[in-house]
Amino acid sequence: MTNMLRNKNKDLEVRKREKEDIKTEVYALSQSISMSAHKARRVLDQIRGRSYQETLMILELMPYRACYPIFKVIYSAAANAKHNMGLNEEYLVIIKATVDEGTTVKKLKPRARGRSYPIKRPTCHITIVLKNISLYEESVVGKLYRWGSMGQKINPLGFRLGTIQGHHSLWFAQPKNYSKGLQEDQKIRECIKNYVQKNMRISSGVEGIARIEIQKRIDLIQIIIHMGFPKLLVEGKPRRIEELQMNVQKELNYVNRKLNITITRITKPYGHPNILAEFIAGQLRNRVSFRKAIKKAIELTEQADTKGIQVQIAGRIDGKEIARVEWIREGRVPLQTIRAKIDYCSYRVRTIYGVLGIKIWIFVDEE
Repeated sequence: MTNMLRNKNKDLEVRKREKEDIKTEVYALSQSISMSAHKARRVLDQIRGRSYQETLMILELMPYRACYPIFKVIYSAAANAKHNMGLNEEYLVIIKATVDEGTTVKKLKPRARGRSYPIKRPTCHITIVLKNISLYEESVVGKLYRWGSMGQKINPLGFRLGTIQGHHSLWFAQPKNYSKGLQEDQKIRECIKNYVQKNMRISSGVEGIARIEIQKRIDLIQIIIHMGFPKLLVEGKPRRIEELQMNVQKELNYVNRKLNITITRITKPYGHPNILAEFIAGQLRNRVSFRKAIKKAIELTEQADTKGIQVQIAGRIDGKEIARVEWIREGRVPLQTIRAKIDYCSYRVRTIYGVLGIKIWIFVDEE
């Protein structure tokens, strides 16, 4: 008897939830749209799981012809939700977006001398379902996570801050002066990189700067440049570090604060992703095949005693008209393990075909 009562109570709860969902869900259907189903499907895959306002913005910017009929269907569903149910458009989310194949319209194209040839035009039916998440925000967000439409991407360095990774800039500032401190750090790094590019003589184009650490005090700014090839900067002119200090002081107009720049050498330079990304960028500028460049970079990292590496290149690779993403992984790269020390960098390369993006993850060690 107790089991029977429990089952009845569960059925009643399920029916209540279904009724509540019906009250908060709105759908719109558009039939016999003159378009193939796969063309509409590639647009629907981009908007499924997104909010109403974000979807309208995406559809206005996408260059596909299928965007306009889909825009009208979503706008119609939102209008039904607003006028018939009194729902707010800000809380509407697209929980379902499907497309089905319709009938194929057959026509005859007239030609000269009484001839003709058949034309087949496919049609499709688009269904959009919107849901109000003002009352059931937590459950809907949980569904979106399970669908996988929301990307869980985070910078591996920021993910591990406070555990095994440290900050590259150490200083304290009041909240109103915080943005000025960030801009100052960016100017310092850009000034150092520009100076190194002009004064280093190396055929491969590798600057060799792994990272730049900045420590600010009341009357002193300490800059530590971690380089893989410091001799290439210092040889020829032993006073280049003093020149670099003068350039940074002129750029930032330091009067009451001293500036101290030191250069530290890295024992295994190709174990750092920034130096490796510069090496791959130099190869791509010289029109070397991206697979050869990545394999050569992986060989260099193996010499640095790393446990794993993943290299990803995106853009018009090898001059192809359609941009794509290619990646190669060697060894282990546990991105979700916090105790795993992973170095990461993203780098842009300007080639004659356009801009390519390089991302590198290197698994150094596990603590």
